[in-house]
Amino acid sequence: MEEQGIFIERILSNENMNRAYKQVKKNKGAAGIDGMECADLLSHLKVNGRQLRESIRNQSYKPMPVKRVEIPKADGSKRKLGIPTVTDRMVQQAAAQVLTPIYERKFHENSYGFRPGKSAQKAVLKAVEYMNEGYNWVVDIDLEKFFDTVEHDKLISVLNKEIKDGKILSLIRKFLVSGVMVGEQIEETEIGTPQGGNISPLLANILLNELDWELESRGLKFARYADDCIIFVKSEKAAARVMESVTKYIENVL
Repeated sequence: MEEQGIFIERILSNENMNRAYKQVKKNKGAAGIDGMECADLLSHLKVNGRQLRESIRNQSYKPMPVKRVEIPKADGSKRKLGIPTVTDRMVQQAAAQVLTPIYERKFHENSYGFRPGKSAQKAVLKAVEYMNEGYNWVVDIDLEKFFDTVEHDKLISVLNKEIKDGKILSLIRKFLVSGVMVGEQIEETEIGTPQGGNISPLLANILLNELDWELESRGLKFARYADDCIIFVKSEKAAARVMESVTKYIENVL
């Protein structure tokens, strides 16, 4: 368990902020609603960096709404992404860098998405291994819509189990409620996690880690890659039963 305020100081340390800046620059990516490009971030920080840190420390920092973009998917539908401003991306990245090592120790080994040393290929190998053991019925749970309906309080309460630091919980809540700019209108984000920010995959894994350990406690074989979870069973009857009970768990508990 960490002391109050320690997290914020770790996030704001020179070394961590520099690493976050480099990562955001390396990722490139489009400008957010303020129009600032990655290339302009350094000169912006030289002027405003100290003030930015101070605002995070005293909790007056307010992320800007994310810019809504829609990415076409293979099936013709669209995936909604939000692009935070480059400054907000850097702050998210700085927070993610501090939280990742803490949660890596807690995550289930069968979670393969957006984690150091894990990959989609490794998830496929795990799936093949289970199928070779005779688990030939697959329950496929696509949790993409799940993220649009997650209650913020639920996510914060899951975080609070591990991180008893009000400042960092408040910072994360601000990212969740920063809103979305659609055209000229700002829409509030009362539920859902922002798909597209630097911290989004980590928050998704933190929340779905609850599901992973629930499946483990039921003795189920599974592999999860971000919002795609497959469970392996030996019969159609078991598959139907698992589909129903796991759906119930996700809807009622998560």
